[in-house]
Amino acid sequence: MKEEDKKEFLEDFRKADGEKKLDMWYFALDQEVLWESILADMSEIAKEQKMDKKLDDMMKEDTKKIS
Repeated sequence: MKEEDKKEFLEDFRKADGEKKLDMWYFALDQEVLWESILADMSEIAKEQKMDKKLDDMMKEDTKKIS
C-alpha cells in the first residue's frame, strides 16, 4: 500500500461511523492474515530452494543501510 493510500484509509477510518469503522477494522485484519500467509509460503519456498540463508543475509545488509 502506498503511503498516500494509507493516509487516506486512516482518514476515512477517522470519519467513519461505528459500523463502517468495524468493517474497515475487519478488512485490515483480513489483509494482515493474508500477508502473514503469503510470507509463510514465501519462507517455505526459500527454504526449499536453499535461499533462506542468502535472503537473511540480504535483509541484514538492507537493514544496515537504513540504520
